[in-house]
Amino acid sequence: MVVIEGNKVESTRPFAPAKSRFCIFENVYFSRPDSIIGGRSVYETRRQIGVELAREAPVEADLVCPVPDSGTPAAIGYSQESGIPYAMGIIRNQYMGRTFIEPTDHIRNMGVRLKLNVNRALIKGKRVILVDDSVVRGTTSRKIKDMILEAGAAEVHFRIASPPTAWPCFYGVDTPERSKLLAATMSEDEMRDWIGVDSLKFVSLDGLYRAAGEAAGRDMANPRFCDACFSGDYPVAPSDKIEEGFEMKAAE
Repeated sequence: MVVIEGNKVESTRPFAPAKSRFCIFENVYFSRPDSIIGGRSVYETRRQIGVELAREAPVEADLVCPVPDSGTPAAIGYSQESGIPYAMGIIRNQYMGRTFIEPTDHIRNMGVRLKLNVNRALIKGKRVILVDDSVVRGTTSRKIKDMILEAGAAEVHFRIASPPTAWPCFYGVDTPERSKLLAATMSEDEMRDWIGVDSLKFVSLDGLYRAAGEAAGRDMANPRFCDACFSGDYPVAPSDKIEEGFEMKAAE
């Protein structure tokens, strides 16, 4: 904090030193893949998430296809680890922006159709593994699944490069309220059935940490990152939300 009084300028830190807990979702989605975070390549972390996914959630299939662009490095890692061929089954329109932050389902669904096109000649008759970065509301995943099946895919398997997003972010990310997060109200099997795919698996929180360079996984007592959107463990308690009746995980 900088205080200016007359001709005097003072700089002070009014809070006690605290351990940094950087947002782990930067490694999953927000940062550019050519970024370096904490001395580690974001691209390599995302590719390694795909490796972890292939180890944790294998499935027999013909193709591994990313949901572009954020699912691409993880799909490459999944393909390399599993030995299943990588293919661009979905082509992204480079002139469209992000859809998960749009305010209504109608706009989001229209945005998905405009943003993504299925490579029908490649997909038809194939068992397809789709690798995406996350599932928030689930509506985008349903639309993508519909597009893949309309193109003639024999099976659709979703593999998600982050754990289930079950908690809102109160630190600047515009995520929905908890009741609108699919993972807050459904089990993994229920999400699979609601989206309508043959299988749905998420990377574990430990797997995500291993991909980010923590060989032993998440240190429960002293986690390196903020992962509140997955764990409900908020580094700084959202006290205003508690007053409004927001249910903290610790109280459950």
